[in-house]
Amino acid sequence: MNITPIGNRVLIEPLRVEERTTSGIILPISANTDISNKAKIIAIGNITEKLSVGDTIIFNPNSGVKVSTSEKSYLIVEANDILALIK
Repeated sequence: MNITPIGNRVLIEPLRVEERTTSGIILPISANTDISNKAKIIAIGNITEKLSVGDTIIFNPNSGVKVSTSEKSYLIVEANDILALIK
């Protein structure tokens, strides 16, 4: 499935990070119920911000519309919900 955002929207893939307890036990990703605020840009609509496909960003985790394909889950967010670019 090819998803192309329309207008001032961006398709992102939230990044999941492996978490460790204070005693060093690695929690599986499935045990991590918190929504990450870091994501990778997959596709960009018609925006003027300096963003590129493949960029890693920080976004508002309370925003966006969930979109799932048979392989992955994505979010479509407004460009205004992208808070920072990670270099």
